[in-house]
Amino acid sequence: MPDAQSDPVIIYTDGCAIPNPGDGGWAAILLWREHRREMTGQMRDTTNNRMEMLAAISALEALKRPCSVILYTDSEYLRLGITQWSANWIRRNWMTAAKEPVKNVDLWKRLLAAVERHNGEATGVEWRWLKGHAGNTENERADVLASNAARSVTYADPVDVAAPIASPKSQ
Repeated sequence: MPDAQSDPVIIYTDGCAIPNPGDGGWAAILLWREHRREMTGQMRDTTNNRMEMLAAISALEALKRPCSVILYTDSEYLRLGITQWSANWIRRNWMTAAKEPVKNVDLWKRLLAAVERHNGEATGVEWRWLKGHAGNTENERADVLASNAARSVTYADPVDVAAPIASPKSQ
């Protein structure tokens, strides 16, 4: 039987913007043994990709100590960005292969720091992709939470100042 140190924290994340770009919401469900925590957040003027990233960042930052983590996401952008693309972006000083600035670099750097905190001999983050809206109970719940958060955005919520939102046309 595994001890407390080896039981991974299971995380399901989702994010959305309605429309995209538009009002956004994110959600994370953290599971460890019999414990369950649901987290949500919301912003104005953001994108789906930024909300997907913020869900993972918020979940990893919420963990009080370095842990072994299995993080499920339905975002290939998030999973491939953190597991494959980020090393090349760093090597190219945050430029793409097409020599364009990497989008969402502020969140990629924050995500890398959150992941690094959990990298250790007996800990680390394993990234798993799952198909969205395919019947996985926790993924469906994260989707509902993120969508509800996006639909609950008011003018009191913060604007995502780093999101690449086009400015309104001048009149």
